[in-house]
Amino acid sequence: MFYPQDRTEQRQILKSAWQKFLNKQPLTPLENQLAQVISLHPEYHNLIKNVDSEYFPDAGQTNPFLHINLHLALQEQLAINQPAGILEYYQKILQQTKDPHTAEHQMMECIAQMIFAAQKNNQALNHQAYISCLKKQCQ
Repeated sequence: MFYPQDRTEQRQILKSAWQKFLNKQPLTPLENQLAQVISLHPEYHNLIKNVDSEYFPDAGQTNPFLHINLHLALQEQLAINQPAGILEYYQKILQQTKDPHTAEHQMMECIAQMIFAAQKNNQALNHQAYISCLKKQCQ
C-alpha cells in the first residue's frame, strides 16, 4: 500500500487502522504495523481519533502522529538495513535496553534530530549526523 506524503491523509490512515483494529476488522500489512505501534502507546489511543489537532513541541507537546510515523520510518529502515549498518546499531541498543520498544525510541530521537536540523537549516537530511547520533546511543 502506498503511504501518502499528505499530513491529513497520513493521519486518516492512522485513525482508520486503529479503528479497524479496535473493531477486529481485517487489516492490511501496513495497517497492522500501524495498529501494533499505536497499541504500544495507550497515551495516544484517544488522540489518534482527532486528525485535526495541532501539537506544539515548543510547548512540551508530543505529536502522536509524528511519533507513530517515526516508528514506521525506523522499522522500514531496519527491514532494509538502510542506512547501511543500522541493524547493528539497533542490536547494540537493544542489548543495552533489553526492550525493542525502548530501543526504537532511542533511535527515533536520532531521526527526529536529523529531521529537525534539516528543516531548521533548510538542508537535506544529514545521514552522517544520524549515524553519529546512533553511535553515541551505543556507548
